[in-house]
Amino acid sequence: MTCTDMKNIIALATTLALLVCCKSNEKEFDATGVFEATEVTVSAEQSGTLQVFNIDEGDNIASGQEVGLTDTMQIWLKLQQAEAQKTVFQSQKPDVEKQIAATRQQLAKAKTEQQRYQELVADGAAPSKMLDDAKNQVQVLQRQLDAQISSLKTSTNTLNQQIVAADVLKHQLKDQLQKCHITAPVSGTVLEKYVEQGEFVTSGKPLFKLGDITNMYLRAYVTSGQLQQIKIGQKVKTYADFGNGKHKEYDGIVTWISSRSEFTPKTILTDDERADLVYAVKIQIKNDGVVKVGMYGEVKL
Repeated sequence: MTCTDMKNIIALATTLALLVCCKSNEKEFDATGVFEATEVTVSAEQSGTLQVFNIDEGDNIASGQEVGLTDTMQIWLKLQQAEAQKTVFQSQKPDVEKQIAATRQQLAKAKTEQQRYQELVADGAAPSKMLDDAKNQVQVLQRQLDAQISSLKTSTNTLNQQIVAADVLKHQLKDQLQKCHITAPVSGTVLEKYVEQGEFVTSGKPLFKLGDITNMYLRAYVTSGQLQQIKIGQKVKTYADFGNGKHKEYDGIVTWISSRSEFTPKTILTDDERADLVYAVKIQIKNDGVVKVGMYGEVKL
């Protein structure tokens, strides 16, 4: 083998090595991340013992579906008490016309007497003092009637306000009673269950977590140089990573791009790493039941 042949072989080997190296350095995917689901934590709205709570992790629940019930007895008893109080207040409302009927009749009689004495005095058949007494009697009865009407109106208004307050209390108790019924605010799959039937729960205590695993998102990170290649609404190829080189392809749509950069990795504080800025993006896919929350995924732009 000549020296020239040896040089050609070395050059060819070097070229092949460079090609292999370049090929190995090429990234198969443009970005990687983790799959997420829209999650909702459902909490108790009323305190009490969980009399019914019939869900399990993995159950699919429709929006508005009732899944549990806390003890309603005390609220129901208070509601009955409020209704009884309203009935009492209504029965105490005075019948104004009946209660002032007697005074009206006396006043009408006094006015008739006044008119009669006025005619007698005009004819000289009676002294003027009798007319003055009749006028005074009319004035007294008129004041009594006005006072009765005012008092009865005040009493009626007070009772009306008490009836309104009883109605408000009833509405509050009915709302509390309704909130004893635990329902799903959205459709989804039960991801976690925090309590069991028979437990005592307080208002605000988390009961279970729902997740929409039909429409899932891959939260991936792209560099500032890749931002010009991606926009909201763009269709991309998304891959679920099952490990050992196994992937499954899904059609994805970019639904969100962060407007703020992040450092990655965050635990490294060298100047080189701090200069490496990335932006979070969310890519929605239609899950066929294979992709799980927390599973790794990749994107090709």
